[in-house]
Amino acid sequence: MVLQTLTAPTSRTALLGRTRLLGPAFVAAVAYVDPGNVATNTTAGATYQYLLLWVLVGATLMAGLIQYLSAKVGWLTGESLPALVGARTRRPVRLAYWVQAELVAVATDIAEIVGGALALQLLFDLPLVAGALVTTTVSTALLYVQRHGQPTFEKVITALLAVVTVGFLAGLVVDPPAAGEAARGLVPRLAGVDSALLAVGMLGATVMPHAVYLHSALVRDRHGRADATNARPVLGAVKADVVLAMVVAGSVNIGMLLLSGSALFGLQLDGLSEVHAAIGAGLGPLVAVLFALALLASGLASTSVGGYAGAVIMDGLLHRRIPLLWRRLATAIPALVLLALGADPTQLLILSQVVLSFGIPFALVPLVRIARDRRLMALVPTRGATIVLTWAVVAAIVALNALLVVLLVLA
Repeated sequence: MVLQTLTAPTSRTALLGRTRLLGPAFVAAVAYVDPGNVATNTTAGATYQYLLLWVLVGATLMAGLIQYLSAKVGWLTGESLPALVGARTRRPVRLAYWVQAELVAVATDIAEIVGGALALQLLFDLPLVAGALVTTTVSTALLYVQRHGQPTFEKVITALLAVVTVGFLAGLVVDPPAAGEAARGLVPRLAGVDSALLAVGMLGATVMPHAVYLHSALVRDRHGRADATNARPVLGAVKADVVLAMVVAGSVNIGMLLLSGSALFGLQLDGLSEVHAAIGAGLGPLVAVLFALALLASGLASTSVGGYAGAVIMDGLLHRRIPLLWRRLATAIPALVLLALGADPTQLLILSQVVLSFGIPFALVPLVRIARDRRLMALVPTRGATIVLTWAVVAAIVALNALLVVLLVLA
């Protein structure tokens, strides 16, 4: 359904019109505050205090640019990024591309289901496997909300995002960080192989491949396809949507690192369970409960969004629609099996983010190539400076991954 264009005669009406177009970016932004972020950000703060703050700030700015381009591509073409990639590649390449995208989807689901299971264990003392089953079931039910229309799904996910924001930032009110010390974390630097591994994990948790694939489809499904009369007005609202959503997601991520850096730095914490206990001991039981509730909301919302992204990927690259239940099981089973085998949940969270970081170039390179295609972007061509900046972002991400490999080999 194509929503009304922004041609109202007064600024107040125009603002209201833009507000009604908000929503898709907030769904995509859930991917940026998933349980993987909680694991990497709290580990970074507790281990290195504010050393890696620059990674989060830089990654959030990168993510905003990337999500805007993805949304723009979806709006101007009326197609998802996976569908555009599928139309531009031969079948063997398309299938290989789908395989790596599926691996990204599996890594995503591992992080999100594990996070939900941990939250249920913290809140209700449920065993991890039982919590993972509950998380999978509830998140699958949330996907069925789409049958009532995308705006309804957006409202549900945005409400969960609000719970995440309050829950993860509440501790900063009790124990705010020292501004001067935190500011030093804005200077780019690392402290050995372990910090580099964590930095790549943070990047993978912040710039999410499946969110890049998904955002183009969210805009397409919400707004349809642009024409000469509404291309620029709606694109302005899309840009505002992205900026607001990334401000929220970035604030949550940065807040988590600052909280762990101020309240948990120097503590020997083995996993999110101990993080939760330390928050309760240092900041009070209410903050600990809010933290656990935020972790649960994060797991439920992000795994639902991940399921949506998986369907978009499969539809665009394989041109097949598989029943929702089977699609969810395909990516949920690995997480359930790993937990049943006794894998450490926090390590699963961190390593899943590293896997995601290696999937980023496969999402970004096609995105930039399509965004610079003046035929596809004819209604609102992408500026050359934007393309150059985005290529620089892609190069930085690839370089950081290469640095990680070199450091691991030399270690």
